[in-house]
Amino acid sequence: MDYHSRARELHRLLTEYQRAYYIDGRPLVSDLEYDRLFDELSRIEAEHPETRTPDSPTQRVGSDLSSDFPEVEHTIPVLSLDKAYSDTEILSWISKTTKNTGENLSFVLEEKLDGFSIVLYYEKGLLARAVTRGNGFIGNDVTANVKTIYSVPLRLNEDIDIAVRGEVFLRKAEFERINATLSEPYANPRNLAAGTIRRNKSSETAQVPLSIYVYEGFWADGGENTDHIQILSRLRSLGLPVDPHLSYFCKTKEEARQRLEKASLEGRPGSFDDIPQAIVDYTSARRDLPYEIDGLVVKVNELSTREELGYTEHHPRWAIAYKFEAPQAQTQVLDIDVQVGRTGRITPMARIRETLLSGSTIRNITLHNQDYVDELELAVGDTVAISKRGDVIPAVENVIEKNEVGNTTWQMPKTCPVCGSQIIKRGAHHFCPNYDCAAQAKGRLAFFCAKGQMDMEGLGPRTIEILYDNGFVKSIGDLYRFDFNLMKGLKGFGGTEGKTIENIKTSILQSRKTPFRNVLVSLGIPEFGKKAVDLVCDAGFDSMSKLLEIADNKDEQCLSTIKGIGPITANLIIDGLNSPTTRKLIDELREAGLRMEDEKKDNSNLEQIFQGQSWCVTGTFENFNPRSKAMEEIKKRGGTEVSGVSRKTSCLLAGSGAGSKLDKAREFGVRIVTEQEFLKMIGTAEEPEEPKKEEEQLSLF
Repeated sequence: MDYHSRARELHRLLTEYQRAYYIDGRPLVSDLEYDRLFDELSRIEAEHPETRTPDSPTQRVGSDLSSDFPEVEHTIPVLSLDKAYSDTEILSWISKTTKNTGENLSFVLEEKLDGFSIVLYYEKGLLARAVTRGNGFIGNDVTANVKTIYSVPLRLNEDIDIAVRGEVFLRKAEFERINATLSEPYANPRNLAAGTIRRNKSSETAQVPLSIYVYEGFWADGGENTDHIQILSRLRSLGLPVDPHLSYFCKTKEEARQRLEKASLEGRPGSFDDIPQAIVDYTSARRDLPYEIDGLVVKVNELSTREELGYTEHHPRWAIAYKFEAPQAQTQVLDIDVQVGRTGRITPMARIRETLLSGSTIRNITLHNQDYVDELELAVGDTVAISKRGDVIPAVENVIEKNEVGNTTWQMPKTCPVCGSQIIKRGAHHFCPNYDCAAQAKGRLAFFCAKGQMDMEGLGPRTIEILYDNGFVKSIGDLYRFDFNLMKGLKGFGGTEGKTIENIKTSILQSRKTPFRNVLVSLGIPEFGKKAVDLVCDAGFDSMSKLLEIADNKDEQCLSTIKGIGPITANLIIDGLNSPTTRKLIDELREAGLRMEDEKKDNSNLEQIFQGQSWCVTGTFENFNPRSKAMEEIKKRGGTEVSGVSRKTSCLLAGSGAGSKLDKAREFGVRIVTEQEFLKMIGTAEEPEEPKKEEEQLSLF
């Protein structure tokens, strides 16, 4: 008997039957026949281990070996979503987004499954890693457990490199069946799904019939997709399960219908006017779904516009989540005052009668801005309904009963309550324009010293306030000039508490060694948080001098071509770097000895032949697998990376399969470099690494 041929045939049949049953919902054989074939393949693989492949159907049963979950860095954006709680907010967001881009956009509405977020990384079509969302930058590798989910393809229908975002969930019927057998039942299907994915033994995970729907795909070569519905169609053609309950909205319903048909997608077409009714229909149909959803997601369909809109530190600007109504409670507004932040933004805060809601005690609720207060017609003394939006953020939903003392709708004060400056309004928010306002200064100091920025132990908000109020430290630069021994006369900082002062002095001394990227974040420039800083530095703009040169030239395009930045963020970064106060701070930090460039490997032996050049890399290569290795060689020699081709791009390194980027390079007259030409350029001073064998599971992302 030819065991190899028989194993391959059984592999093919079982994979086909699994897909038909778990993804298409149309069983092709009886359970008895399936089990007979499965047992035969298991027996062959046990007797002839060389026939077992990483994508064998037998790999879904899991292992009894305990495993930990190592941390893995994500290489795609794994961010949260901005949230809305009414169809009015959704329509306002659509209108604002369309106005900001000036384009004829369309929008996709999808169910927001109440499950467990996961990222699937496929390399040459084979499932290489499954990683939890984690903190959005680093997650846990749970590949062995995810392989037990039958609706997750172990091998795609094409040998491509792709990262896919999805949601693992447990259907209601299965949840009720399993929960009934447990001595300590789970609160909901989401908790059971999350706990199952983190089981130490994948054989235990395999006992729970989890499912998955995927909703975003990121091709390693950029792909040829132009819009989101095309991505969904491609994901489905690759064998990945896609939620069929989507809606698609264009200016007219007919246009939406035609474009869905062209993408071969099921879905509900509509015009923008149909969105409110769609939200009502999804909300009412929620209880009859076989799985839990906790909201809806609205996304810009056009990928070029997504690139233009970019991301904030926490969420993409091209998508928003509509959350279903949160649990509510009643309370009374006792007072409304304002807080002044480090940027001068003034936020009204409601002080309410202490109220227990969703397991926590609520005393204070942000009111966002005057427009929000006006919409509620909120006054001190009113009885209000409050909720915890997203089960986290307290919010005033509406006024139930007006106060009996005649208080009218609360109004923002005319002057800053801290410094007395005349308040100004920019957009929907009010600001104190006085940069030297004590509240702003304290906020900037606290932000600079906080964990995640300069991480200065002993310099928390309370200590900052004491230092400021006593006139010792008025600005960030003062932290490096002040003699902290003078604090010994202050209560809590002298005598036996002198250790506190020593800790502060040590923290400030050590801050001079803080990585450059943290220094950039600590400047407090709007939209220039950790994610944006990493994107910019990884693109080669890894020193203060390079960034200030971009700012001096107001070269927005130089930054906006970096994937994930976009023109809005680029302009905010440039404006922030050009601020006189930021320039002064940078000079003070440079004088204090803080790092002004990113640490990098010593490439002094390499000639900087690409200095001042911007390179884009596309396609696949024989000597650079993954292709990021080619970009590493470019950066070592002084070049910078851009994700797209523009007229300012210096060179396009084009491998086999180069698509639209190659066409753009030809259109713009950008120099096109082949792999062999590139190898000659970099010479033999440092040979690129040999590509790994396929069985070593390339790390492509």
